[in-house]
Amino acid sequence: MVHKTFISYKYSEARDLRDKIIHHLGVDQAKYYEGETSESPNLTNEKTESIRHLLKEMIYDTSVMIVIISPNMKQSNWIDWEIEYALKSIKHGNHTSHSNGVVGVIMNDPDESWFRYTEKKPDGDTCYAYNSEYACRIINANRFNQKRKQYACETCGTTDSLTGSYISFVTEDDFISNPKRYIDNAFDKSCEIDEYEITKYVDKNHMETL
Repeated sequence: MVHKTFISYKYSEARDLRDKIIHHLGVDQAKYYEGETSESPNLTNEKTESIRHLLKEMIYDTSVMIVIISPNMKQSNWIDWEIEYALKSIKHGNHTSHSNGVVGVIMNDPDESWFRYTEKKPDGDTCYAYNSEYACRIINANRFNQKRKQYACETCGTTDSLTGSYISFVTEDDFISNPKRYIDNAFDKSCEIDEYEITKYVDKNHMETL
């Protein structure tokens, strides 16, 4: 099944990866891509509410959001808001959108080691860990949030990398090699959203969970 997708990213550092992802989505999947492309009009000079309206129209009809995890993503004016909007159930007329599945793609800089690294657990096993300070708060709030945790290793308490968090992380190389796998995984979790403690909005003074 093909899912409509939107890519959230910091334009100044991740637009090349955005184009690369669109290219590798394949003909069928790319036809259902609803976000910006290299041919899209430049929104830089548009007013905030105008940009917000255009982004809402793009995101509303999608079911999966691909978020590019890049070194300066937290400086974006829009990524947090785009994820929050995608996670909410929004009513347009007689139709209410369902919360999107979300997958984070780690940009090579020049590889993923700036964000993902391995650490050794007390039992001697190794697992992946992440420099979460680079990620937006809304992303971190939806990590390791499976209600009934299914451990990949009971001894060291690690969870499955794709099902243990509502927003999973995948490297650029892995995603590009098989985008359908990770898009399908994000969509499948959105169909089982009640299995996760979802945070739909965060700021310094407020946190809304489902």
